[in-house]
Amino acid sequence: MVFLELLLMLIVILIAAEVFTNALEHLGEKLGISEGVTGSLFAAVGTALPETSVPLLALLAGTQNAATNEEIGVGAILGAPLMLATLSICLMAVSVWRSRGVNGHLRPERTGLARDLSFFIAAFSFAAIAMFVPHSLSAVRYGLSFSMVMIYFVYVMLTLRASKALVEDGHATEAGGDMFLCKLGLPNNMGIIFVQLFLGLALLVGGAKGFISGVEEASHLLGISALLLSLLIIPIATELPEKVNSILWIRKGKDTLAFGNITGAMVFQGTLLPAIGIMLTPWEPRREVLLGIVLTLVAAIWLRYLVQKGGLRVWHLLVNGAIYVTYLCLVLA
Repeated sequence: MVFLELLLMLIVILIAAEVFTNALEHLGEKLGISEGVTGSLFAAVGTALPETSVPLLALLAGTQNAATNEEIGVGAILGAPLMLATLSICLMAVSVWRSRGVNGHLRPERTGLARDLSFFIAAFSFAAIAMFVPHSLSAVRYGLSFSMVMIYFVYVMLTLRASKALVEDGHATEAGGDMFLCKLGLPNNMGIIFVQLFLGLALLVGGAKGFISGVEEASHLLGISALLLSLLIIPIATELPEKVNSILWIRKGKDTLAFGNITGAMVFQGTLLPAIGIMLTPWEPRREVLLGIVLTLVAAIWLRYLVQKGGLRVWHLLVNGAIYVTYLCLVLA
């Protein structure tokens, strides 16, 4: 029964994310912004809402077991970037392996991808450092949190500033299909777009709340900690919107949207959520947590090196999948 509840809540979360993302695409098209902004900001934040809502609700309005809430929160916060930087990136490569070949080229817009990865690496390094700052130095911990929030603010400003030039170069956002509410006969205008956005958000919050309760019950049944379950299971489940959207985009040749959807979510989840975690949880270097942070940074630095080197090939992204397998082997050993 517990696992049926988890499955049901997961379906609600995925439907909500699809409703939200669909509205965001139409919003981007109406605003005349670039694929970089739509992928790295709008779609990334939209599809990141499932895994964002889980730790926030766990920490702010979870169950009565505070320790379990903290474990779910920390696991979901740090597990999401790990999943994005490793498994999600690898699945994109697997999806185009046959059509492009193992040495096939991937051609996302390089300046935006480099910016995403650079900001993520900087912010996530702060999250790692904060784990070794004693709780007695609360001013330092809060200072690191504030710095991470500011990193995301600067990132958003730079991404928006680059939009106009990208649109002129032919990277304008185009919605992939009709808006869902418009299929019911409603007009395609800003008011209906925002109605669909709020509808998606409401479903996300409800689904995430039910998912948290299911995770706590499942951890007792399986005899493993809520932290480990949150590091492994919640990200796989809640990252599905990014995986599916990016796979669909890259198979259509929209490499910029595919990569931006994932790396933009990495920046969002590598700045704001760890900043909240540092302030609301013990944020201590437990083995599985620290290992996850290190391998996430390794995966991101590997991608950043490839972008700087001048090209991405399909086999390059398979390395990121190997990093995830390495994590599984080490943490489950």
